[in-house]
Amino acid sequence: MRAFMLTLVAFMALPATGFAQGGSQRRERREERRENRQERREERREERRGRNWDRYGQYGGSFQLRQTALNAGYNEGIKEGRKDANRGRSTNYRNSSAFRNATKDYSSRLGDKELYRRYYRDGYENGYNDGYNGY
Repeated sequence: MRAFMLTLVAFMALPATGFAQGGSQRRERREERRENRQERREERREERRGRNWDRYGQYGGSFQLRQTALNAGYNEGIKEGRKDANRGRSTNYRNSSAFRNATKDYSSRLGDKELYRRYYRDGYENGYNDGYNGY
């Protein structure tokens, strides 16, 4: 009889354990959905501020203008950043003629020159910092 009672108690406890686990899973799913909503809100907030995931502003212009300028600026910046780091110089990319001119790889087919220069300088700054910091 005692064995029967123990078996009966153990059998009755199984659904309660399953229910408790289900509650835990529901809490985890709820928490995950909350975190996802928070991330989406933060991404939208950053986009409204003119920034997106790639560390660069959205100033307008064509995709080709933006990418050409960012790539040219970044590539020049990383070279100069590495060079200055190797020479033990302080970070002062704004004195570079490449940064000031900001026209490497520019073509009038791309569009507005001043817009190109703005993107170029963003790329140059990020490239310089990456190069100077050893990336």
